Amino acid sequence: MHGDRMVSNKALARQLGVRSVKPCNPAIAQKHSGYRVGGTSPFGVKKPLPVYVEQTILTLDWILINAGRRGLLMHISPSLLTNMLQAQPIFAAIAK
Repeated sequence: MHGDRMVSNKALARQLGVRSVKPCNPAIAQKHSGYRVGGTSPFGVKKPLPVYVEQTILTLDWILINAGRRGLLMHISPSLLTNMLQAQPIFAAIAK
């Protein structure tokens, strides 16, 4: 998601075909990802997790993404999200 927007849980759940979605409890997020909340990266997680990317992110030349620690960002091509993580594009209608 673009950094200046928020995800609509209701719209995201609709797109994923599930009843509901909600933010993960920080302790559970850390257990599954290996990262502390605020520095969670989709790269190098403990357990394989599905990755979703708002589709217009993929049209950008580059993005900044968490690199595993609060305040640490990496500059990457958005295509790495789909090429390396098999991130699934979702539609902007989930933003508010």
